[in-house]
Amino acid sequence: MNPDPIFFWIERSALSIWLRESTSLLAFPFILILHAIGMGFLAGTAAAMGLRVLGLLRAIPLGAMARFLPFAWVGFWINAVSGVLLLIAYPGKALTNPLFYFKLACIAVAVAFLRMLTAGVLRKTPEPVAIPMKFRRMAGVSLALWVTAITSGRLLAYTYTRLLTDN
Repeated sequence: MNPDPIFFWIERSALSIWLRESTSLLAFPFILILHAIGMGFLAGTAAAMGLRVLGLLRAIPLGAMARFLPFAWVGFWINAVSGVLLLIAYPGKALTNPLFYFKLACIAVAVAFLRMLTAGVLRKTPEPVAIPMKFRRMAGVSLALWVTAITSGRLLAYTYTRLLTDN
């Protein structure tokens, strides 16, 4: 099935047109700002936790790092909602770009690693004397995944082949 009719239908919806064409700062610019804030909460929290698991930030107890998890999940949901709105604005632009799917895959694996690190290391009582190597590797890969996801997301603005379905 050719996805173009679905993209065309979404692009012609009132919400999509408003997001793309409105001069209101509450439209596309505000959604981008929300997406950046959510990214900061989610990726920032994950980065701090990953660095702590890798042995940096040792002055902060692992248990204290776990208290920041609610900020990560708030950021996740801000990004989920704002990301869907950005997708509604330009479905053909994103959904025809392989880099978009790569970004989503990086985020999915990084979020899974965050959950595993939380369960395996951050919520342990008493605090482990030495963090197992598998968790340190996971933290390192997680940091790389966040950098890759953020870079991929930024590159989406320059690597698309279609802006709108009828282009």
